[in-house]
Amino acid sequence: MIPVQNVYYMLAYAFQVLNENGYKDIAAEQFNNVRELCAAILTRGVSLQLKRGLGKEYIPQTESLSSLRGKIDISESMKTQSMLRKQLVCTYDDFTVNSYMNRILKSTMELLIRSDISKPRKKELRKLLIFFSDVDSVDVHDINWRLQYNRNNQSYRMLISTCYLVIKGLLQSNTTDGSKLMDFLDEQRMCRLYERFILEYYRKEHPEIKASASQIPWQLDDDFDSMLPVMQTDIMLSKGNTMLIIDAKYYGHTTQNQYGVNSIHSGNLYQIFTYVKNKDAAYGDQPHTVSGMLLYAQTDEIVQPNHVYHMSGNKITVRTLDLNQPFSQIAAQLDSIVVSHFE
Repeated sequence: MIPVQNVYYMLAYAFQVLNENGYKDIAAEQFNNVRELCAAILTRGVSLQLKRGLGKEYIPQTESLSSLRGKIDISESMKTQSMLRKQLVCTYDDFTVNSYMNRILKSTMELLIRSDISKPRKKELRKLLIFFSDVDSVDVHDINWRLQYNRNNQSYRMLISTCYLVIKGLLQSNTTDGSKLMDFLDEQRMCRLYERFILEYYRKEHPEIKASASQIPWQLDDDFDSMLPVMQTDIMLSKGNTMLIIDAKYYGHTTQNQYGVNSIHSGNLYQIFTYVKNKDAAYGDQPHTVSGMLLYAQTDEIVQPNHVYHMSGNKITVRTLDLNQPFSQIAAQLDSIVVSHFE
């Protein structure tokens, strides 16, 4: 279970834009549920976007016109007999604010207004919707989230990600104060946020080490690598020839249970061991240290993994990160990992 305020900090690191001046006062607010938090982020973000101007894009339009515009659609003009009305069917590109991203923003704000958030927050959203009068709504159940970002629409990345969180559903727990985050409808998406939060935390708070999400090449006896899977790390921390490979895991159960015996997820352990051994072999005869870590988000289960294994000359750590506490203590846990492996 994650306190709502910690969700903000995770988002703030995952999307550095939340650390800018326009958003900083959100961190001081207290939220009753995650929808309130998302509504606050969207309200602030959309307000800032309106000051810059809503993004526009060219959208194809086809209609009957009395004056020529764009290209004439001869076949459609004959089919509709528009010439009898002294019109021609024209196809043209209209540079408009009715872009797909703006449609997602509008639909998400409308969804939040119908949800369980405070009346003042709903009032703020309704004021913003006035500026979206020329923007159509979109079916929230049929949104294509595979959007392309460029220099012109980069400011929408965090806003659209927040829309995704709202629409896909941040379920609240049944606690009376509503202060806990239960889970995503899609656990895999929560895992992605968890991974990115840890990576960006180390990038920002520990510039003395290099933090990346690099791929590890297979160490082969020949060059034949056909059909081998890509070894894509979640977090790779390095300083000189010392390296720590972290696999961040957000599961409902941190261990697997068989016949009443708890054990580490075998697939996770095989994966981190493979990463470590291949990276270890890449150094050859150079002095180096390569370690691995499975970093699970702590659950409410009684049995939590917290072990250090020494396997074939490498250290493999399995531990949990407790997200249900003040963020300063979460940061202390992450800092201790750097201290134990690099200092």
